[in-house]
Amino acid sequence: MMLRRSVQFHWENRGYASFDGFLSNLVSAKRKKIRQERRRVQEAGVRFRRLVGSDIRDEHWSFFARCYNGTYRAHHSTPYLNLAFFRRLGEAMPGNVLLVLAELGGKPIASALNIFSQTTLYGRYWGSVGNVPLLHFETCYYQALEFCIERGIRTFEGGAQGEHKLARGFMPVQTW
Repeated sequence: MMLRRSVQFHWENRGYASFDGFLSNLVSAKRKKIRQERRRVQEAGVRFRRLVGSDIRDEHWSFFARCYNGTYRAHHSTPYLNLAFFRRLGEAMPGNVLLVLAELGGKPIASALNIFSQTTLYGRYWGSVGNVPLLHFETCYYQALEFCIERGIRTFEGGAQGEHKLARGFMPVQTW
């Protein structure tokens, strides 16, 4: 087997008491950009719920699967996981699954699936059924960062791809 060297982008919680505490450690331009991005999503009327364990109901899994499938198809790829998998994941690991649900006008428009332990959050899948500028960053990154800060989770592995993560407090980490 060959080793494959890659780069992922990870965020480190340095004991932040709040999201603003995290922002205070960034340079002014990054801090300003993140605040503007979050404000634009909020002003668009999008509200968020972070669901864990039994808070994730079958309707949420169905919606997430719809988002997941749509994202893969939009990128001309074949989804390799299905609704049965997501349901089983929720049943098998209820205390380790975070589903971020974005709603507009009380209806879901986007979601992101994360797996977490006491020390690490792994952000993996996301999708949307509507287009709101900057929705991806809030749903996938900022909501997850707040979750990590609230729970004292040390590391958020944001996954591969995306130098855009550098502007959001993530650092490149070489992986094998």
